[in-house]
Amino acid sequence: MIEWSHVQSSAIRRVGYNSKSMQMYIDFEDSDPVYTFCHVPEYIFRAFINASSVGQYYHQYIKDRYDC
Repeated sequence: MIEWSHVQSSAIRRVGYNSKSMQMYIDFEDSDPVYTFCHVPEYIFRAFINASSVGQYYHQYIKDRYDC
């Protein structure tokens, strides 16, 4: 089951996580598909949704690291 969280960001609408498959989903404001990221530890998801700057956290810790 996917746990969805809405985040405060001008670029990201919401973030989802499936703890069984370790897949994270990011719904960007300016794109139609929801992007899937694989093998994401749950602590990364938790830190991401609680970051003071979601966009900065994405660029620093997620982008180009968890491609499927």
